[in-house]
Amino acid sequence: MNLEHNMLPCLFKSLFGIECLGCGFQRAFLLLLKGEFNAAFQMYPALFTTLLFLIFLGGHFIYKRVFTQKIMIRLAILNSAFMVMGYIYKHY
Repeated sequence: MNLEHNMLPCLFKSLFGIECLGCGFQRAFLLLLKGEFNAAFQMYPALFTTLLFLIFLGGHFIYKRVFTQKIMIRLAILNSAFMVMGYIYKHY
């Protein structure tokens, strides 16, 4: 199965013509699944922090006492910072 043909287009890029902070995540995730870690980081630098945040978010829904709201907020801020820095890194 060729997953590249089934990727969702970026609505923000389609409407406004510029990439959003999440553009490149799908392609980077596919590169990560193929084992190309460096290429995945080059494609979307916030990939690893986003995946870490999503794992902890899933854990928060299952084990609310272990993953407290303070931890989730800190991880969200860390991930947002990496997204902004990655956007700046890719475009400037």
